Amino acid sequence: MMCDHEPERKSPREGGDPADEVMEYRLAATVLPERLDKVLARLMPRHSRSRLQAWIEGGHVLLNGKAVKTRQMAGPGDIIAVHPQAAPEDLAFVPEPVPFGIVAENEHWVVVDKPAGLVTHPGAGNWHGTLLNGLLHRYPELARIARAGIVHRLDKDTSGVMVVARSDVAQTGLVRQLQARTVHREYIALVHGWLKGGGTVDRPIGRDPAVPVRMAVEGPIAPKPAITHYVPLRRGRDAEGSPVTEVVCRLETGRTHQIRVHMAALGHPLLADTLYGGRAIAGATRQMLHARALSFEDPCAGGAVSFEAAVPADFEAVRERIEWRTAEAT
Repeated sequence: MMCDHEPERKSPREGGDPADEVMEYRLAATVLPERLDKVLARLMPRHSRSRLQAWIEGGHVLLNGKAVKTRQMAGPGDIIAVHPQAAPEDLAFVPEPVPFGIVAENEHWVVVDKPAGLVTHPGAGNWHGTLLNGLLHRYPELARIARAGIVHRLDKDTSGVMVVARSDVAQTGLVRQLQARTVHREYIALVHGWLKGGGTVDRPIGRDPAVPVRMAVEGPIAPKPAITHYVPLRRGRDAEGSPVTEVVCRLETGRTHQIRVHMAALGHPLLADTLYGGRAIAGATRQMLHARALSFEDPCAGGAVSFEAAVPADFEAVRERIEWRTAEAT
């Protein structure tokens, strides 16, 4: 045992934050000196080494009453006081005033117009400032719905329409429609090269083992069926002469990065989608993909409903920098 006794818990002052609780350890007189982070890793095995190191560097761990660094040595008789900090993921589902557009809403669902650059759901590296946080701020009742009502997602740098459930009935109904592939989603994309004809890409998508954040057709890690229908609208060139095609894509399935992966597999990656081989031309600063239309069966009132969102200003600015021809031009 490294301690003379179990850690002493010092409760916060009356009316204080429970997070102010302090855990105090006194090292035994027989222990050998060792780095503080390694000592804590044994004393507090429920927490990862990286989290404990962050606490030390953040000044939340005191050694004999003083803040120290991770590599500080701790030894016989030392007193370690730890102020446990909540993990980022523990604080992810909190309301925040995050701006986003509203296309339509009723008591059971809301159709939002997500701006590019906004993460849909909290995750590693993005625990705050997401669409979910904004939804909880605007619709507090979503705290009672699984994933705050989010039933499908858009990539961070993809703009456009998506539906969010505001009731359990709507959440169940929308999930079932997505599983049955009866939710219709249409996107506008700008891709490299001249795509001369429409068609369908029916190739499963799985995770790329070489790049964890990247997906791939026939990817060896958990591949799932993926079907994308596409039709070129027009073709043109940017100021440097690079060929570009404006494409309408309709999803039959909804896999991670599906349009981006399928267009790249055709040899036509999206403009500025550097993860899949795209280049930033014509002033594009993010992947040129916009969810422009969405339709589904109202899970509560019944009947089909359809919604659209105009392309945002940055997308339109890129389109204006291209000299367009018709889709039939060569």
